[in-house]
Order: sequence, then structure tokens, then C-alpha cells
Amino acid sequence: MMITKAEIKAIDSQNMFSVLENFPAQLKQAFDIGCNIEIPDYLKDIDNIVITGLGGSAIGGDLLRSYLQYEIKVPIQVNRNYYLPAYAGNNTLVVCSSYSGETEETLSAYDDAKSKGCRIVCISSGGKLSVIAASDRNLVVIVPKGYQPRCALAFSFIPMLMLLVKAGIIKQKDEEITSLIELMKAKSESYTSFDNNTAIDTAAHISGRIPIIYSSNDLLDIVNLRWRGQMAENAKNLAFGNYFPELNHNEIVGWQENSEILSKFAVLFLRDREDNPRLLKRLEITKDIIRPYRGIDIVIESEGNSKLERIFDLVYLGDWVSFYLAIINKVDPSPIEKINILKNKLMEN
Repeated sequence: MMITKAEIKAIDSQNMFSVLENFPAQLKQAFDIGCNIEIPDYLKDIDNIVITGLGGSAIGGDLLRSYLQYEIKVPIQVNRNYYLPAYAGNNTLVVCSSYSGETEETLSAYDDAKSKGCRIVCISSGGKLSVIAASDRNLVVIVPKGYQPRCALAFSFIPMLMLLVKAGIIKQKDEEITSLIELMKAKSESYTSFDNNTAIDTAAHISGRIPIIYSSNDLLDIVNLRWRGQMAENAKNLAFGNYFPELNHNEIVGWQENSEILSKFAVLFLRDREDNPRLLKRLEITKDIIRPYRGIDIVIESEGNSKLERIFDLVYLGDWVSFYLAIINKVDPSPIEKINILKNKLMEN
């Protein structure tokens, strides 16, 4: 399928194309911010970590948990609620992530963390959260304004990662981050070209279909979630997903009835070279079982050396696929009208 610069310019009112193209530079800027974090004394002797946020501000915490799950020695939980879990207390590090600084659930969770005596750090571009946290003498990591939260992933992930490095909770990550930036530069060139573009080809294949995204419940669980969220927000296209091996214990049986509807599904299998061999066998068998029912299936394997590179390789591809699917769908990727309607209705009450 051919996509032209003129077509993109006519549809992409807020120039998301350039924001995605400049993702490597955003990673570098986020890394610089992280390197300049000064750790306060109150971040010593942490027993557990709760990252609280919603939407694009929470996905960085999700990716952090997934990336560090076999390295970090303290538990991490991502909280998407007004209140923190009951175990949160004096030795809990609570990272409040709100790009705008105005997210009502995160502001409520901040108050809850304060009442429980937690150690609080905030990551935001400003807003009420930054003002309150600074007034309470809690560490506030300020990130640049001007992005939509889902396009500010570099700033919701890298400073948080560096925070844990500087607090001595995890090992140094400078080399991995530098290598990630170089990989993303190469990928940016590939995805902004209109020849042999994997993102355009994938978007074209799933156009007119409902994507079903299957992956491991391991390194790629949050990549899976990110793809679904970006399809919804950017392409205004519903997408669903599930994880191996759990889906083999229930969902696989659902691939039987309503054949006309199932034929409209495009199944995307996300794979990583460190996926459990038994899981990869499950994937191949599942692919064969559902083949008579699904519309199409596509297997996409992560590229890169480190786990960090391979996570972001697929995240970045998914962001571009959702962007190009928006262009194919002839919808502007930036506006989120239905979310704004919901927020306005909440304000009325």
C-alpha cells in the first residue's frame, strides 16, 4: 500500500509523524534528565516500589517492571487507582507519574501515599502534582512539556530507570541506554522511509480487521498492552490481546463460533528470542489450530541485543504501525475525543 507525505500532512494535524521520528532524541534528552537526578536521603532502605499513574504515564512503569522483573530484588507494582495497596508504608517508594500533573487518580494516590508515610518521588511536566510535591519537599523530576502522554514514553521510562540506578536499587544502565538510542536512530530512518517499510506493510495487512495480539506473559506482556493502547488512541481501531500460556487454558477454545466475525481478525504474534521454548512451541501449535478461523496472522520477532533494546524495538514498531493505520483509516492520530468527553462529564459531577 502506498502512503505519501502529502497524505500524511493532510491527516496528521499535530504532526505526530515528527514526534515519532524524533523518538531517539527524546530518549537522549530523557537520559540527560535522569543523569542529573540528585537522590535525597529518604530514598534509602526501600522494601518495595509502587508506581502510580494512568494511561501513557503508567506505561513507562509497566515497561520498567517487565524489564527489571528478573533483576531487581524488591517488588514493583504498577497502580492504576485512586488509592495505594494496603501494604504501602514507611519503606515503600511511591513514584507518582503524571505527565500533565493534573491526573485526578494520581493526585488522590499521592495524598494516600503521604498519609501512609511513603517515600514519594514525582515525575511530571508540571501541574498541581509538581506544586504539591515540591511544597512537601519531595523529589520532583521535571520533564519537557508539549507532548501527548502516550508520546512521552521516553520521559515516563528513562528518568524512572535512572532514579533506581542512582538510588542503588539496580545496576548501572548507561551502556544499555546508549545502545538503545543508536538502535532507535536506525529504526527511525527505516520507519520514515516509504520503501520497504515494515510498519506500513503491517498496518496495510491489518487494515479493515480487528487486531488480536498474542505474546508471552514475560518480557513482552507490556509491549502487547502498548500495541493495543496505541491502536485504540492513534488509529481509533479496537484491538484485543492475551498472553501465553494462559490463553491456551481458555481463550483458544473461543476460536470456533461466529466464523464470519473471526475472519475479520488479524492475529499478531509477538516473539522474543528468550521466550521459553515450551511457550514458542505453544505459539506454533496455537497458530495451526486457529488458522482456519482467523483472517490473517503475522509473526513479529523483536530485534536487538539487550532486553531493553528488544522491548523498545517492538514498542517503537507498534507506535509506527498504529500511526500508519490511522493514515490508512483516514483519521487524525492525535485527537482523543472520547476521552475528552469522558473527562468533561466527570468535571460536571
